[in-house]
Amino acid sequence: MHKEAREAYNQSFSDKKYQDFVAYIETSFPGQLDFRVAETPVFIPKDLKEKILETSEQIIEVLRSPDFKSKTERAVPESQFVPGENAHTSFLAIDYAICRDKSGMLVPQLIELQGFPSVFGYQAFLSEAFRMHFDVLPEFQYLFNADGYNAYVAKLRSLILADEEPESVILLEIFPEKQKTRIDFAVTEAMLGIQAVCYTRLIREGRSLFYEKDGRKVQVKRIYNRLIFDDLLNYPDLVTSYRFTDEVDVTWVGHPNWFFRISKFSMPFLKGPYIPETHFVSDYSGNYPEDLQNYVLKPLFSFAGSGVRLHVTAADLHALPDPENYILQRKVSYEPVIQAPDGLVKCEVRMMYGWKDKADKPELLISLSRLSRGEMIGVGFNKDFTWVGGSATFFE
Repeated sequence: MHKEAREAYNQSFSDKKYQDFVAYIETSFPGQLDFRVAETPVFIPKDLKEKILETSEQIIEVLRSPDFKSKTERAVPESQFVPGENAHTSFLAIDYAICRDKSGMLVPQLIELQGFPSVFGYQAFLSEAFRMHFDVLPEFQYLFNADGYNAYVAKLRSLILADEEPESVILLEIFPEKQKTRIDFAVTEAMLGIQAVCYTRLIREGRSLFYEKDGRKVQVKRIYNRLIFDDLLNYPDLVTSYRFTDEVDVTWVGHPNWFFRISKFSMPFLKGPYIPETHFVSDYSGNYPEDLQNYVLKPLFSFAGSGVRLHVTAADLHALPDPENYILQRKVSYEPVIQAPDGLVKCEVRMMYGWKDKADKPELLISLSRLSRGEMIGVGFNKDFTWVGGSATFFE
């Protein structure tokens, strides 16, 4: 997107450099990389960065409003409510498609937002690896509010560990060794000294939680949560000592309830020039827009793009048994803007924030990008392509 940065990068690129780059990632964390890494980072010019940051601030103001929690009570299913919720989310991820407006200017368009941690560890490692293996102009940076990699790690440590010892803090997942994002768990352990612990291996004794480490039983005092109910529902016969909805004496960084509150459920409350028109389907009372070809239908309670319908009819909407659990969002047209050797590629940028419990607002820390040639962004829509996949973002 930034002409000079793109030209400098592409001129220095070679397949050999890319193979060495991927090999470096795989040898640094053997057997952990389970998704495609794109051949290039994304270079965001200053004017587009300002639009992204401005829109993110507008969104954050809505999340900070006094009535936001009351508006989102319905977002948390009663059967999946977890005790001990923080006053606000610990993490915020905001996803933008890169598009063009009618005048031809590059603009962001909000796609989705999450009150859930993203790959904070891996993303810093990946960004450093890009700088190590390729030519990235020095005026482009991947970090916000941190003067270098070590300062970023210190911020992450303060956010995730707070005042606890690393072995008293766990990264919670279900079968973490099987997760596609497991490389992030490995990077996070190397960075912060906290282990990924499977939900099935937690031991509950009254209101206390423990896990076994080196033959010892260690009390869990703080949970860095990476587990979502969608994944738990895939194992209906799981027998465990601890259940997600149990009341236990732990503090949370990334409380599960915020996954539901800050999600597609929040989209209808957001307004702005770079925020697509979004409504709950139930709000239409059956009087749907005539130009449904310009809308996408999304279920509120789904993950990783499942259930999304790109081609919607009025019959589809009338047939929904629970229209209050779906949103209709005006379609966004991704602009192919990344120059690959064989054409142009679409991209999406995720801005990643941390929010300490006593802080007034979230703090932008880092970002990621995803490159696509398919109809949707995501690994499943980009098989057998090059210059696609997960990547880093460098801002002018």
